[in-house]
Amino acid sequence: MPFEVYAKQWIDDRVLKPRTEGLYRSLLRNHLLTTFGSLNVADIREADVRRWRKERLGVVGQSTVAKAYQLLKSIMNTAVDDELIRRNPCRIKGASVPDTPEREMIPLSKVLEIATKIPPRYRALVLLATFASLRWGELAALRRQHLDLDAGVVRVTAALVELDGGKLLEDTPKSRAGWRTVALPAEIIADLRAHLEEFAEEGANGRVFVGPRGGPLRRSSFRRVWNKVRADVGLPDLHFHDLRHVGNTLAAATGASLKELMTRMGHSSTRAALIYQHASQDRDKLIADALGAALKAARAGDSPGKRQRGTRRRSGTQRARKQKRS
Repeated sequence: MPFEVYAKQWIDDRVLKPRTEGLYRSLLRNHLLTTFGSLNVADIREADVRRWRKERLGVVGQSTVAKAYQLLKSIMNTAVDDELIRRNPCRIKGASVPDTPEREMIPLSKVLEIATKIPPRYRALVLLATFASLRWGELAALRRQHLDLDAGVVRVTAALVELDGGKLLEDTPKSRAGWRTVALPAEIIADLRAHLEEFAEEGANGRVFVGPRGGPLRRSSFRRVWNKVRADVGLPDLHFHDLRHVGNTLAAATGASLKELMTRMGHSSTRAALIYQHASQDRDKLIADALGAALKAARAGDSPGKRQRGTRRRSGTQRARKQKRS
């Protein structure tokens, strides 16, 4: 069985999200078939995989290679199940884990600056991305009926996906965990009401966010607006998804449990939620201040003023010698 035939059939046989299917076909076409396409599945050896990975790491980023390796590993796992091969040749430990550096959390003051400088049409978009931890696709698919501002919640039930060709497709969230109800801070309710009154489509099923010409919100069209505002606030490399990162980190800093974070963020795995249970610099400074206060209190309790004047505190060794001479 040629690898190209088997791999394409492997993708065809699976029920995948449109963006996931597009990613798999791109990885297969650009990174796997060039090396393995003409080989039979049973002829691919561990050494072949090692050489392929080393070659790819010299051409593209580690994250892309990790995704391609994971796809190859999954295909070959199925080949084992189909009894085409006896053992999966993808056996490089850690090769399927993308080495993506953690994004630096921007100060909350910068988020407020962005919300002020961005065109009013998109101010609520920034606030919900940050303080409700919504993804871009979830924001673009949001309808009036999903916002209950009296109760202070937003219900996430869909995501708008923009495919490579520009086609828009409304789909379900990334996973079952993506279906969720998120509580909103009371401080942004007034901004959301003002947005619904001025910019959202009419009717219960009207879109909350639309483009300047009344069409669905497109990431490709918004990019020009975003590029300008992030440059204006001095953060030219800021991603829109970083706003969600800010909200998730702030939620973790409140002491929320891992399960609570997973529910709010719409994650089905603990791995993603654990990222946000690190200590932020501000939080770490508070911890350092508390440690310093404890040290200061300890030193005050053992200050020289509390000892008799003219006496010098003996060390443990000196006291032991005195007892021995006695």
